[in-house]
Amino acid sequence: MFFKRILAHSLVGSTIGLASPTIGHGIKKRADIGSFITSESPIAYQGTLNNIGPNGTGAPGASAGIVVASPSQSNPDYFYTWTRDSALTFATLIETFIAGDSSLETIIEQYISAQAHLQTVTNPSGGLSDGSGLAEPKFYVNMTQFSGQWGRPQRDGPALRASALIAYGNHLISKGSKSVVLSNIWPIVENDLSYVAQYWNQTGYDLWEEVQGSSFFTIASQHKALVEGNTFATSLGKSCAGCVSQAPQVLCFLQSFWNGSAVISNLGNSGRSGLDANSLLGSIHTFDPSAACDDATFQPCSSRALSNHKVVVDSFRSVYSINSGIAAGSAPAIGRYPEDSYQGGNPWYLCTLASAELLYDAIYQWDKQGSLTVTQTSLPFFKDLVSDAAVGNYSSSSATYTTLTKAVKTYADDFVSIVQKYTPSNGSLAEQFSRDDGTPLSARDLTWSYASFLSTIARRNGTVPASWGESSGNKVPTACSSGSATGTYVTPTATSW
Repeated sequence: MFFKRILAHSLVGSTIGLASPTIGHGIKKRADIGSFITSESPIAYQGTLNNIGPNGTGAPGASAGIVVASPSQSNPDYFYTWTRDSALTFATLIETFIAGDSSLETIIEQYISAQAHLQTVTNPSGGLSDGSGLAEPKFYVNMTQFSGQWGRPQRDGPALRASALIAYGNHLISKGSKSVVLSNIWPIVENDLSYVAQYWNQTGYDLWEEVQGSSFFTIASQHKALVEGNTFATSLGKSCAGCVSQAPQVLCFLQSFWNGSAVISNLGNSGRSGLDANSLLGSIHTFDPSAACDDATFQPCSSRALSNHKVVVDSFRSVYSINSGIAAGSAPAIGRYPEDSYQGGNPWYLCTLASAELLYDAIYQWDKQGSLTVTQTSLPFFKDLVSDAAVGNYSSSSATYTTLTKAVKTYADDFVSIVQKYTPSNGSLAEQFSRDDGTPLSARDLTWSYASFLSTIARRNGTVPASWGESSGNKVPTACSSGSATGTYVTPTATSW
């Protein structure tokens, strides 16, 4: 349940010498969102780097390139490295590097070398020979197996790691370093793509590590990895037959999560409503800045994503005391899912921020396309913000477009203001904040919380990742197949840069 994600942020490009922030009280409302963003951005950036070995102050004893979920080692103990959180963290650091922060090159290389080793570590999920061990969720920070009881396997990790490495590999190819990609990056990516193609249609645990079944977040991430993986293989003179054969079927299955107005995030016997921030995270992590507002891939500007946003957000309005009196169209604090009881079942910083990030993504897509379409599906979302909103297509030159997008931007900023309101004066971000009074709770200095802040503000500033080729992989087959493609696995050797 403890992955973290950060994305390139135009305000931060170098390590800032801050002491490791710790949880404190003294929560206060800052004067405005702009000043909060300015003060919090370097804290979040440094907070992320603090939790990466070998030199991070929050990661003592962690191997080079290893991401620690949190320095907290008791109640709860998050002093481990998760495949999922590491991939999402480094996806962002790679974006930051590509945007010009050359100081990150060494730590990115260390991450890749560490993942090459972790792929070979036999663990309770299995080994490398048949790929099964690639779905092991977490390891000790010294890269040895964790053999205790846990929710395993978790099938999103290989897909997310492949996506992170593909982004870096594409950059190196553009700089004429294809040979380095072939020797150090492709073997790792090939293993992960083989895993996704072989095991995507088998159940596993969701990103919160609580529910066994089929997870929207996992399936969406797997589809993205296969689509971009095929293009990446081709650019290297390689092939990925499993990517080609399985990506359409994964997309076909993804449609099963839609119930007409919202995403049911987990298919299986979860005992829950299915309304879950899992779906918001799925849309933002598969956001393609070059995509249209496609319902099939639940792009942030799609009617499905916006309708789902309303339904998920509304499900939290009555469950937390701190949301009392916050009307529809204004942002409440958001948790993982309404029935949550973990550590008291409170709002999470990262879930509240994801609610904002999805809307910033949507605004970017509308602006790029030059128009906004309101459908019967998305109309309830828009009517909460603009009471006389109506179904139609609105050009970016129209007054209606301006009114609607301004309202969405204000709504997105409201979610950031909720985080601002409940952030301690020293800027530290825990995992949760109290449903009753907003006091920070659970793991301190959570990498995922810091990362989510950075990614949200990056999108607010119009900083976006490279396209993953959504437009080439958004055609849903007329009939779904539950097949798979048996993969081949090799021992990677990313040891010399």
